[in-house]
Order: sequence, then structure tokens, then C-alpha cells
Amino acid sequence: MILATAVLTEVTQWLSTARKTMPQSSDICLIHLLPIALLIVTATIYHALRPRNVYLVDYSCFRPSSNFRYPKATSVEHARLSPLIDDSTANFIASIHERSGMGDQTYFPPVVMHMEPYCGLDEARTEAELVVFSVIDDLLAKTCINLDAVGVLITNCSLFCPVPSIADMIVNRYKLRGDLRVMNLSGMACSASVTAVGLASNILRFMPWGSYALVVSTEIVGPCYYVGNKRSMQLTNLLFRMGGVAKLLSTSRSKARFRLGHFTRTITAASNTAYRCVYQEEDEKGNLGIALSKDLMAVAGDALTANITSTAPLVLPASELSKFWLFCMAKKVLHWRKIRPYIPNFSVAFHHFCIHVGGPAVITSVQHGLGLSDKHVEPSRMTLHRFGNQSTSSVWYELAYIEAKGRMKKGNKVWMIGFGAGYECNTVGWMCIQPSSGADGPWASCIHRYPVDVSNKV
Repeated sequence: MILATAVLTEVTQWLSTARKTMPQSSDICLIHLLPIALLIVTATIYHALRPRNVYLVDYSCFRPSSNFRYPKATSVEHARLSPLIDDSTANFIASIHERSGMGDQTYFPPVVMHMEPYCGLDEARTEAELVVFSVIDDLLAKTCINLDAVGVLITNCSLFCPVPSIADMIVNRYKLRGDLRVMNLSGMACSASVTAVGLASNILRFMPWGSYALVVSTEIVGPCYYVGNKRSMQLTNLLFRMGGVAKLLSTSRSKARFRLGHFTRTITAASNTAYRCVYQEEDEKGNLGIALSKDLMAVAGDALTANITSTAPLVLPASELSKFWLFCMAKKVLHWRKIRPYIPNFSVAFHHFCIHVGGPAVITSVQHGLGLSDKHVEPSRMTLHRFGNQSTSSVWYELAYIEAKGRMKKGNKVWMIGFGAGYECNTVGWMCIQPSSGADGPWASCIHRYPVDVSNKV
């Protein structure tokens, strides 16, 4: 209202001046200038109040040293030799590894590679500093951004929450400015990277034009390593691996590589089943870990369906959207309860898909649920094979895979789909402005070997 009043005042003054400077014999009346004045008011208010575009300037993924490589055979051998693991659990570990869809080039922190793994506070901080500082250094080298230009810092790590926080760790290392807007997200698991992007974009839209937001996403594996025999809690040990990503967002299009499209967040924690399907707890011997419920796939499917319903109107073309709504209306009116819901063809809205690599079953479920081709889910399967489940940062390794393959073209649209504890399904869309000009990235040394056949292992 303040803006509109100011604009109207200016326009009124302009009209008054124009009236006085007109010749008295002129046939132009004040009423003739009214449409022009209204057009000026409308255009001014629209440009002032419309949401600003947010752009991804660039991103950088963590590239672990070969010293951290953890082959599946090593994992099985450790399980069989460990005094903490019984024979049945060791057999279970070997069986899961065979069906995990993971290769032998995934990475673990050294502290959990011992026969009796131990990760104290110092070891966890060392792992966090290694991952976080590495990706930020790479990103700064790519973008050549002045650190004083960064006005927002958002970090997300679910299980390692030291005091001071990881965000404060970054501020201290890089001596960031004192009026920085800092947020440290925890406990949100694998979807938090997408959540952090949505949060950063909302903040940037209310900051001066051209502001920058640094978003750092990781999961520190050491502190969440489980040393007991409960199978539902051993699964995180078998799938989770080291990883991290740093992203630089801005409201300035200059040097940007992607433009942010939609962001949709779906939370199902009101349901007790959904709330407890990914749950941190202690086993009967007091060993802390993350338990995955047998209801996980069903909960994830329901969360994805709810997210699709909210996302469809934002991204689908009119032809596909009309089919979706007509089917929904017909089902409601005619009570066709036994007919499967119509799943829109999202491949007409997106060229590429980055699906969280929760495991081969998760990828397959989303593929079938959305009717995607093997080509669409190739980045997800190959990321799982090469790097394992890197939790919140996995979708960015998938984006890097697409770019390393040279498949990203100007104008292409990407859909990132993240799942996380709570239970949440968060999605974000991007449009490519400038494809990558170099082969540098987490896939640089191995992209020529991919894709590989994992069909017999899933």
C-alpha cells in the first residue's frame, strides 16, 4: 500500500504538471491521460512486487581421496572379523551388499574402518572440516566470488550437530562478515539439501538485488555408524557413504548456470507411521543408530504422490494437466476407487531427473511410479553405484553426472526429488542457462566407464 500510494502521488503530480504545460487551446483533456497514468501505476507496482528470479551460480561436489575407498569385500570381511557383529548379521551384510547396486569405489571415513569402529567428537569434526572446507574451496575457485558479497549461509547435516555449529565453523574459517544471515539445519536427513535451496531462495528475494547465498549440504558418516546387530539399523551402514556439496545462489543472473523454477515441500510427520519410518534410536544394548521401518517404501510413495499433486499445476503443460484433473474429477464423481490414479507424464515438463539414491528399490519405485525410462534414472543408479547413498548431497552428484556426460543443454529442465526423515518429499526444478564448459567435477576421472550394467545386482 505504501508503494502504491507513492506511485499514485508521483503520477498525480505528473498529470498536474502536464495539464499546466498544455496549451489552453489543446483538445487533450486530463481524462485522455488517465489510461497512461493507470498503465504506469500498474507496471510500476508489478515490477516492484513480482518475485525475483533466483539463480544457481555454480555448485561443487566433494571428491574423496582414494585412501577412503571402502570396497564391499572389505565391509564383509570386517563384519566377519568384528567382535561386535554375530555370524547371522555378517551374512545379512554380505547379502545386502550383493543387492545394493553399489560398486567398489565408494568412500568411508577412516575412523569407522577398524574392527571396533569409534568416532568421537574430534574425529567427527575432522571429517566435517575435510568435506565442508573442500567443497567450499572448490566452489570459490570456480566462481571467484568475493566472500564479502555472501549475505546468507545455510548448512544442513542431520546427525552431527556440534557446538559451535557447522555454519559457525565455516564463518570462522573464511572470516565471513558479521551481519551474515546464518542457519544450520539438522535432523532432516536426505531431503534437507532441497529444503535448504528453498529456504535460501525465499531469503534472497527479500534482500538487495544481486545478493549471494552459500548453501552447504553434507552428512557426516562417522557419528552415525551403528555397531550393533539389529538389521533395520545396519542398513544405513551398508548404504551411506561420504559426500557433500556447496552451492552458490543469487538473484543476479550474471555468471549463473541455472534458474530456479518451482520448489515444493511435502511433510507427512502428522502420521505416526510416517514419523517413525526413519527413526534414530538405541537398540536393546544401548547402541545408537537409525532404524528404517518396513513401511518406508509405502510412506515414501504416499509422500511422492502428495508432492506430485502440488507440483503438477506448477510445471505441466495445459494438455497434460487437463488429463490429470479430468481423471481426478471423474474418479471423485463416479467413485472409481479400484482404478489406479492417473500419473502425469512429467517427461514433457523435464528433460532430466535427479532422484535421491536411497537404494535400488527407491529408484525403481519412483521410476515405475512416474513412468520414467531407464535413461531418466541412469544418473541415480550410476551415482548409487559409484558413490553410494550420500544422503542430502546425492542429487547434486546426479546433476554432475548429467553434465559430465554432456547431456545438459541450454534450456533443459531438471527435476530434483529428495526424500527425508519426518517423513518428507521435497522437489525443486531448475532450468539450464549455461551448460558446464569443463569436465572438472566428481566424475572427471571415471565418467568414461559409465554407465555400467547393474541390473543383475538390483
